[in-house]
Amino acid sequence: MNSTQPGLGAAHASSRSAILDLIRAAGTISRVELTRVSGLTGATVSTVVRRLIDDGLVVEAGLAESTGGKPRMMLELDPYARFAVGVHLDHAGITYVVANLGGAIVARWRRPGAGSDDPREVVERIAAEIRATVARIGVDPERILGLGVVSPGPIAASTGMTLTPPVMQAWTEYPLAAALEDAVGLPVLLDNDATAAAIGEYWSGGVPTGTAFAALYMGTGIGAGIIVDGTVYRGSSSNAGEVGHICVDLDGPPCWCGSTGCVEALAGPAAVVAQARDAGVELAGRSVSEDFAQLARAAARGDETSMALLQRSARYLAVAAQTLSNVLDLAHVVLTGPSFALAGSLYLPVIEERLARSFFARGSHVVRVGISSNAPEAAAVGAAALVLQAELAPRRAGMRMVLQPAEVGVAG
Repeated sequence: MNSTQPGLGAAHASSRSAILDLIRAAGTISRVELTRVSGLTGATVSTVVRRLIDDGLVVEAGLAESTGGKPRMMLELDPYARFAVGVHLDHAGITYVVANLGGAIVARWRRPGAGSDDPREVVERIAAEIRATVARIGVDPERILGLGVVSPGPIAASTGMTLTPPVMQAWTEYPLAAALEDAVGLPVLLDNDATAAAIGEYWSGGVPTGTAFAALYMGTGIGAGIIVDGTVYRGSSSNAGEVGHICVDLDGPPCWCGSTGCVEALAGPAAVVAQARDAGVELAGRSVSEDFAQLARAAARGDETSMALLQRSARYLAVAAQTLSNVLDLAHVVLTGPSFALAGSLYLPVIEERLARSFFARGSHVVRVGISSNAPEAAAVGAAALVLQAELAPRRAGMRMVLQPAEVGVAG
């Protein structure tokens, strides 16, 4: 690069990223609309679009209906131009997805979790699963951009999990990224499961651009991923959003994080299961996930004890959602993760009611709450989206590209 023009490469990369992200969000959009919405010049848009077409990432989708002038050519992503693999690593189960460029899932499967197995054995198992499935579904390995791997936080890029729940102590500071890169032969990105779930929700079109939203994630633990104007808010160490470790009872029970009275310690799936046993509920006892699922099914059938336990949990989760919404002035909260996939319909009205009644800025706007359509495998979907976003549409801090709903899928 010419040393007198150090910003040219970065400028091209950011223009390419912005245009690709706008095409993804719109579904179909014309060059004229891209020029208007992005704020870039028509010449820049034309150049970047031509290169995206040459790279096979974008295709011309035909002419829009004429509105009086010359019909405009519409653009859209070629969803099968690239793929990414996502893996959610948890002690209760390992979930895999293969996603295409548009964020659609082309394969998903689940296998037994890490349990107490040696991390090296689990890495070998993950590599074998990925190789076998990629071959089975017929995806060209050359079109796979990389592997995203997520797990309960906190996460450090160099050492993996820096603080783990008791059941995953063997993974503390295990060099997960390097081990998987060696075993799978793909670049690896690490993140925590809640942040990944938020990215997956955004990438797959579940959240409008130009808004502040959080994915409230409940698997075996509780966390949140935060996206503002299409950009992930990560915090100083990429561990923002740990709402499961908000203290809601100064004299409450100890939490594995080292604090006391955390939302997770009082209302997470493990806490709910423990409370059920104390109440004399007979549970299968195979795992927290299966026992929580049993309670959710019983509550859905009208069992009063199970219903009371889950409603108590929901009230604490509602406090976490309110706290997050007040601090960040959120417009949307999406409930996601395996536990919300099981019991989201029981938690949703409780959280909605508290936000409607107690959200600080409720006089200005409501906070919309919904359940993710990908809730069971949200973290794995997000892991794949991490790769897609990092490789194809990285966002620079401070960039704001807002596509209004009326602009989606129309000629400009």
